[in-house]
Amino acid sequence: MSIIRHLGKENSIFNRFIAELRGIDYQKDSMRFRRNLERIGEIFAYEISKTMSYHAQEVVTPLGIANMLLCEQPPVLATILRAGLPLHQGLLNYFDNAENAFISAFRKHYRDGTFEIQVDYISTPALEGRTLIIADPMLATGKSMFLAYQELIANGDPEHTHIVSAIASTQGIKYLQSKLPVQKCTIWVGAVDEELTAQSYIVPGLGDAGDLAYGRKISD
Repeated sequence: MSIIRHLGKENSIFNRFIAELRGIDYQKDSMRFRRNLERIGEIFAYEISKTMSYHAQEVVTPLGIANMLLCEQPPVLATILRAGLPLHQGLLNYFDNAENAFISAFRKHYRDGTFEIQVDYISTPALEGRTLIIADPMLATGKSMFLAYQELIANGDPEHTHIVSAIASTQGIKYLQSKLPVQKCTIWVGAVDEELTAQSYIVPGLGDAGDLAYGRKISD
């Protein structure tokens, strides 16, 4: 099974940012909501950076030469529009020399209450042998994330893929674990909730991350 890294299990300032994402009073401030997602992305970036490959490099200072260990190659950062943008920005704040990929995906709802995930657009650099980080704030059923992963790896086989979500459902994690290559993927989450509604919303979750970050859309 894919490795699960659950940062919310540790006592840190990270949990305050998750709590504010969930809190209905904090959610009234969309700028703070976006900034908290960005902060969470920054913390994920720092933790993921510990898993990457490094090489020795000499850095010339005004007084001499410092021997440093620096990341061998920047990752490719990917996100699912639109809700993933603030989380993506947090990752990009730290991996500021990364190349970027974007996926436009949405739920197409039917009258019987069911829906399917459709991808409208993808923009990505070559991924062969790269470290790929895919960010989406909510991991509900896991189907959107897996579809995004499939669309991306059609452009090359990454050396390792990191899936990043602020809040995930147990069902979504199990779904990804059943689909992703075990040795080549790590799932990073901030919190894990047990319940998923018939409409595939996480409970207690936080609501619609895209609407909270950027305003309500007309309809799905």
